[in-house]
Amino acid sequence: MSERRVVITGLGPVSPIGCGASEFWTALLEGRNGIRTIQAFDPARFGSRIGGEIAGIKARDFVPKSYRKAGKIMARDIVLAVAAAHYAVTDAGLHTRCIIERGEAEGEPNLDVTRFGANIGAAAICADLSELSEALASATEDGRFSLRRWGREGMGNLTPLWLLKFLPNMLACHVTIVHDAQGPSNTITCGEASSHLAIGEAYRSIQRGTADVCICGGAESKANPMALIRQELAQRLSVRNDAPQSACRPFGAGRDGTVISEGGGLVVLEALEHATARGVRIYAELVGFGASNDAYAPSQFDPQGRGIALAMNKALADAGTNADAIDLVAPFGCGIPARDLAEAKAIRAVLADRAAEVPVLAIKGGLGNNGAGSGAIDFIAAVLAMHNATLPPTVNGESVDPDCGVTLSTGDPIDARIDVALSSAYALTGGQNAALVIRRYRGQDS
Repeated sequence: MSERRVVITGLGPVSPIGCGASEFWTALLEGRNGIRTIQAFDPARFGSRIGGEIAGIKARDFVPKSYRKAGKIMARDIVLAVAAAHYAVTDAGLHTRCIIERGEAEGEPNLDVTRFGANIGAAAICADLSELSEALASATEDGRFSLRRWGREGMGNLTPLWLLKFLPNMLACHVTIVHDAQGPSNTITCGEASSHLAIGEAYRSIQRGTADVCICGGAESKANPMALIRQELAQRLSVRNDAPQSACRPFGAGRDGTVISEGGGLVVLEALEHATARGVRIYAELVGFGASNDAYAPSQFDPQGRGIALAMNKALADAGTNADAIDLVAPFGCGIPARDLAEAKAIRAVLADRAAEVPVLAIKGGLGNNGAGSGAIDFIAAVLAMHNATLPPTVNGESVDPDCGVTLSTGDPIDARIDVALSSAYALTGGQNAALVIRRYRGQDS
């Protein structure tokens, strides 16, 4: 049996500059910037005190009334995934159990829920410090932590379901329950490469016929003290606290690091015949997936970006095309000096003589890095650019590092026909890399 074609029918971005496909796209075109001084907690004692946050996102707004109590065991990452799922299935015109129970559609689901899969990228979810600190305080003895008191008293101050808020697989768990997705499901935890790997696995599930529809992508919130201190200790963050909106400069001259953020995105992938039978809008076609492992060194990053280039070339080979066909590259581009340089080397290695002419869509200047969900946002931006035949401007992209040698669009949005786009991501700790090839949808017989 030949592999089935896979198309993109729903987009659910949740980001500091906008949520939902329409608002997010408008924000990109306007060059909106979502980086501010952190408001979720007092960052005064940190070296980097800036980041991207999302206001007004609550689980109750995206689930049926009967499921609202479950919001008590949803960490921030889970809430973001549940919100992204609602935006994605709504955008795709899917009548899932959630959509029907919320009164947003009538009748029965318009898909076979036993063939509705989910693959979601996640991270090690940071504990709620206010909740945890109260329990720890009750387990101290003479000013020191006591394991005896922790077992006897401390744990009693945590809800019995406390752990369920912080397991990475709970993003997919809640999304599949809310939307009654009974097909293949998996959780990918590979840092910033998670979303691309999750989308790639969903793509394969539909290709080989084990699912007709998949919701996939990732989400994470780094807007909390534990995530901030981890990034700070790893020396990845910009300290331009007095100028937060110009702090993150992907591939930029004078860049000094990334900024923390929260958000992510889920997308709906669908078998072409299933999508056309529903008569739904098709954004683009997903035609290639590649992944690699640097095998460079534990917790270190290959400065030449060879693993990234390998994933890109694998994706192009899987798509049955080559670098000559690429009209757009949507990389990770986070603003960390050495990482951006390595990624730029990978892009140049793949594009060769065309490296200076192919535009690069780097959007983290206005968003920051939210980890496991960041790749999905990059992917969605590339899909929207292709669908709308437009390149949005690059926030903080006015001065490109000549050593990177990539081309960023600046100023006003640019009309651009994009037939083939290459989106890639890598884990900041090194090792995992992934790439996806998107093609402009030309019709069922193309």
